[in-house]
Amino acid sequence: MPRPQRSAILGAISLNLTRTRPEETPVHSLHQLTRLYGVETAYFDIVAQRRRQATPEVLLAVLRALGAPVEKLADAPAAARARRLARWQRAVEPVTVAWEGTSAILKLRLPAQRARGRLACRLELESGETRKWTCALEELPTLAATEIEGARYLTKKIELPAKLPLGYHRLALTIGRKRFETLVIAAPVRAFAPRGRRSWGVFLPLYSLRTLGSWGAGDFTDLEALLDWVGGLGGGMVGTVPLLSAMLDEPFEPSPYAPASRLFWNEFFVDVTRAPEMAHAPKAKALLNSAEFRAELDELRAEPLVDYRRGMSLKREVLRELARVFFAGDSKRRRAFARVLKAEPRLDDYARFRAAGERWAVGWREWPARQREGRLRAGDYEEESRRYHLYAQWLAQEQLEALGKKARADGPGLYLDLPLGTHPDGYDVWRERGVFLHGLAAGAPPDSFFVKGQNWGFPPLHPERLRAQSYRYFIACLRHHLRVASALRIDHVMSLHHLFMIPPGVPAYEGTYVRYRPEEFYAILALESQRHKALIVGEDLGTVPPYVRPALARHGIQRSWVLPFEMEFAPPAKLVTPHADSAASLNTHDLRPLHGFWQGLDLQDRLEMRLMEPHEVEHERGKRDAFKHTLVEFLARAGWLEGEAGDPGAILRGCLKFLAAGPARLVLVNLEDLWLETEQQNTPGTRTERPNWRRRARYALEAFCQMPAVTDTLREIQRQRARAKKK
Repeated sequence: MPRPQRSAILGAISLNLTRTRPEETPVHSLHQLTRLYGVETAYFDIVAQRRRQATPEVLLAVLRALGAPVEKLADAPAAARARRLARWQRAVEPVTVAWEGTSAILKLRLPAQRARGRLACRLELESGETRKWTCALEELPTLAATEIEGARYLTKKIELPAKLPLGYHRLALTIGRKRFETLVIAAPVRAFAPRGRRSWGVFLPLYSLRTLGSWGAGDFTDLEALLDWVGGLGGGMVGTVPLLSAMLDEPFEPSPYAPASRLFWNEFFVDVTRAPEMAHAPKAKALLNSAEFRAELDELRAEPLVDYRRGMSLKREVLRELARVFFAGDSKRRRAFARVLKAEPRLDDYARFRAAGERWAVGWREWPARQREGRLRAGDYEEESRRYHLYAQWLAQEQLEALGKKARADGPGLYLDLPLGTHPDGYDVWRERGVFLHGLAAGAPPDSFFVKGQNWGFPPLHPERLRAQSYRYFIACLRHHLRVASALRIDHVMSLHHLFMIPPGVPAYEGTYVRYRPEEFYAILALESQRHKALIVGEDLGTVPPYVRPALARHGIQRSWVLPFEMEFAPPAKLVTPHADSAASLNTHDLRPLHGFWQGLDLQDRLEMRLMEPHEVEHERGKRDAFKHTLVEFLARAGWLEGEAGDPGAILRGCLKFLAAGPARLVLVNLEDLWLETEQQNTPGTRTERPNWRRRARYALEAFCQMPAVTDTLREIQRQRARAKKK
């Protein structure tokens, strides 16, 4: 909104305050409305060290996106009254949590005149078993009574049966002709964690991993080779960035944190040479063996950066031919595929979406109206393109699930990453648009790393509509990953509690938070984690409210312990004790490896990107130098530093040894740290300015697995972890 209009609104607010009582003013009603919709009106800016109040324009924009009928400030009083009434008219919440070992309480809201007679309860368990009972409404305890718009409402207490089996159950309540339903999530209090096990693992983005046989980027076969090598050294986990489907044509977005979908895998990582159809595809074999194709591969392998467009184009040539063979006749694999397609109809929907996108070569928001609204018909896409996406997606799922099964049986496990969002032009937002907040972007407020805040550009999930659909989409995203993962990192875990949202046209720091229902998220995470026997790690870096980490601990979610973030808030003497329920590391994909961090290259980045002023960078360099000096002294005093204090390799090994000897459940080692890499995989806040998500590892797997700096360090970590287990 232009500044003159904003001034007019603020002037109107001031005028209203002089003419009416405070409780009747639009600004007071606006704040009431924000509370009713779970919108926070201010946040503490840790960079400016002050509380930053959201403007009326921002609050109105967020409220409109949430569904509040407010075009202008004067609409707030009526909207607040309507919201209060609607909340009391909703007899039961759409979701109820029943924690294992406790009796769940359901609150039933009714007009006072209807709070009498018989209440029929029907609980349908996930197993199909049904439990029924009735009771008199008059005999139920009354928890509260209130008057809304001249009508009196009562809140009655219903105690659900104790010792419900774990799972998702449906409870139907019937009073006369009125029927109300709620999803009951019967969940363990804590997520899965193997008892007494302290392990270590390595991290490297799969696109960055390369072997002598790679097609310019890593694939699932390369990932299997890395798992085998790490397992031979005693490691328990191999981590990577998200492996989800991406838009590698038009629109083009290779970022693993802006996927086309959180429900499908990226066929860019398929090893086409291992497809069973290859044995019956002479044209595909001829293509692979042609001089032109092999010359293209050689050029891809020689590139210093991953070329997604070119690499996907080559792989698609082969996959397209394999798909033709696959769909040409009947076979056991075709029949198996038919069963998968029947069980997962979303796969065909996804294939049609991708095929339609290829026809128009633009994001779905620019498609014709019918197709844009989610109604695709034959003729909206090429059938060959649909079949390609069906086959490619099934092959990706087949290869990755086989790898996950092997990893779970023999170890080490796969440590996967569930990104916070999905691309606005992707499949999920198109098909599940009802659970996304259109017109807002998720982001983060200013912090010491991003002093102007961050706008991530993708739409957040709608808190209430997600509940109304019983968290179906969120559960599907979790299960997609947990079918193959031994551990799952939840990106920006603070979003289980609240998420920073930014209306269009305002800088990131002018956004505000919207609250979610954390208890319901934790119940789902704990239940799915226990069912799949997978560790859950919450990425709790950045601005973390004080109630988040206690909640993580209460529910057995491992927190993230990362050296640069810990040094911001604690003196080095306290760094020796990362929490036992944590995944500890020296950095993340968004940070410089330790050697680059030690040289202050990240500070130079912030200066070049104008995220910090020169005097601020100098101030940070002074703090960094003081920390480095103290940390080196600490490592030497504790006996972890072997060699010269200025030797970067010695400092790295000292840091890793003290982590490995500590109580953290998992120590994750960035492989690039081990050969003293200085460049990072992603520089947040940049797009074309840096080669984000494209930088290949400096060494191939066949080379670094023979490097003493790599193998000796990992063996020492294994020794320290083994000793830590005995303590």
